[in-house]
Amino acid sequence: MKSDEQLRNDVSEQLRWEPSIHESEVATSVKDGVVTLSGYVDSFAEKYVAVRAIERLNGVIAVVDNLEVNLPSSHRRPDTDIAHAAVTALKWDITVPDDRIKMTVRDGWITLEGDVMWQYQKSAAERAVRNLIGVKGVTNLIALHPPKASVLDVSAKIKDALRRTAELDAERITVEARDGSVTLRGTVHSYAERRDAERAAWSAPGVSKVDDRIAVAF
Repeated sequence: MKSDEQLRNDVSEQLRWEPSIHESEVATSVKDGVVTLSGYVDSFAEKYVAVRAIERLNGVIAVVDNLEVNLPSSHRRPDTDIAHAAVTALKWDITVPDDRIKMTVRDGWITLEGDVMWQYQKSAAERAVRNLIGVKGVTNLIALHPPKASVLDVSAKIKDALRRTAELDAERITVEARDGSVTLRGTVHSYAERRDAERAAWSAPGVSKVDDRIAVAF
């Protein structure tokens, strides 16, 4: 396991490596594999990239996101303009069933609601709007109503997907499925692997909820 000092150096280098992040604006602290990010960034897109960049690091168990978005004056937009841009962005994304999604915008914060069949559609809707100028944050409340699938079929498809991912040891992960809810248990070697396992679970037919209880062990 990396020491806190080693991981702190990796965090600093990672933030410096990402060209879309102003590393000098982000303060970091590390304790027992938990990385806390604080400070101010110029956009929600930068905040998102910063968190995901740190999650990919080997040795990171969890990321605490205390970053705040402080929009420069050139990026500030009325909520009406943001709403119009967000509606257009959803319509132009072929993976988003925009007719099933509603939104509200308040002080630059977008809240998405509605219902879709697949997790990738829910994720695509959030991705379509988070990089828009003037957006300070996104709350994704879109509900999932997936097609029905048998419990055995769901479990088998998730295990098969885990085996196809070279970075994951499928035998270290157990899958429990019941009424569309999936629980993942076991251990992986990084936070990124944990996210890969969760993504595989969401891709199975019939899944409406994933309870990720996988531990990161070194």
